[in-house]
Amino acid sequence: MRTSGFFNAFNDVWMHEGVRTPMVDYCGALGHISPTDLGIKAAREALKRADIPASDIESVITGNMAPGDFYQFFLPRHIGLYAGVPVEVPALMVQRICGTGFELFRQAGEHIQTGAAQAALVVGTENMTRNPIAAFDHRTGFKLGAPVAFKDYMWEALKDPAADINMIQTAENLAKKYSISREDVDAFASGSFAKAVAAQQSGFLAGEIVPVTTERFELAGYKSRGIKFYGKVAELAQDTHPRISPTDVLAKLRPVFEDGVQTGGNSSALVDAAAACVVTSGEYAKAKGKKPIARLVAAAVAGVPPEIMGIGPVPAIRLLLARTGLKLSDVSRFEINEAQGAQTLAVARELDLDLSLLNVNGGAIALGHPLAATGVRLTITLARELVRSCKRFGIASACVGGGQGIALLIENPNT
Repeated sequence: MRTSGFFNAFNDVWMHEGVRTPMVDYCGALGHISPTDLGIKAAREALKRADIPASDIESVITGNMAPGDFYQFFLPRHIGLYAGVPVEVPALMVQRICGTGFELFRQAGEHIQTGAAQAALVVGTENMTRNPIAAFDHRTGFKLGAPVAFKDYMWEALKDPAADINMIQTAENLAKKYSISREDVDAFASGSFAKAVAAQQSGFLAGEIVPVTTERFELAGYKSRGIKFYGKVAELAQDTHPRISPTDVLAKLRPVFEDGVQTGGNSSALVDAAAACVVTSGEYAKAKGKKPIARLVAAAVAGVPPEIMGIGPVPAIRLLLARTGLKLSDVSRFEINEAQGAQTLAVARELDLDLSLLNVNGGAIALGHPLAATGVRLTITLARELVRSCKRFGIASACVGGGQGIALLIENPNT
């Protein structure tokens, strides 16, 4: 497979300790909360944990795929302002579908590398529950007898109209191409759940989670906003989707397509969440006496055919390795988004990847895939895992609907 695409190398760009909200199941306790407020919560905590004043931030880069309210246009600006970033600092919305969170880091790296900023705040936020039921055809009214065109925004967005195929079908195409069986996919999914439960029980995942409670976000001179829980919920402090899922239980689930391998149990979970991280130059970190958690080494993005979009991480990772001069064996940990079980296994087989190095704390099948937040979450988890395991290099990657792949290479500064 070709290694075309584009590549960025970063000389002196650093990640500080990042954080995320719990990832909470679709239509769960976060379902009524604006993605803007989830993003503000994560952003404030990221600045707090990094011990970096909001006043030092010079660029706010956010991602959010589907509107969670009527005010999505203002989401980047409001996250920055209510996180305490100075009013003079601009804010940006980024979109690369499932690769959005990685793209936030890539663009932050560019901002810092070019001198546009010394410190950037990256925030990915997604409320899947609040994806709207929408219509694009009725601005001029409803004609007698004409079809009413309201549709489920999230469900329709799963289909790529160019290839006339939905995302699950792209995974089924890869299952056929790589001879991946239903048993293979269920076994992989069961392992993802088991690893996530173990990481949850050990406290590892708690280290990157900020508990979410009812609270107000104040901004002098402007309306307050915030998070409000209803009913008996007082606090959310852990992910809700991980559970032990034996293969015999997963095997009983009906496939989405007849004779297919993908089911609701071996596909990424629908969840609501936000994640944030501060990225700075080395000069800034040194001057302020900060100890970063990882160095952002490089980023790569590549395209693949839409009908096998799930293979996208392969050319992105190969390009990353080719341009940095590393071999696959030089990389000790991989976080590859589990959009679909068959898709992730296809990537692993094409790369000849050791599965023991992949998603060692569970993946999106067990934890969930909140689109724009996913890449931020994976990169934070990877950085923390490299520190914990005393490993040097890690790669975080994802496939992207429409036929793309994106990958980041990060380095543990302690090795």
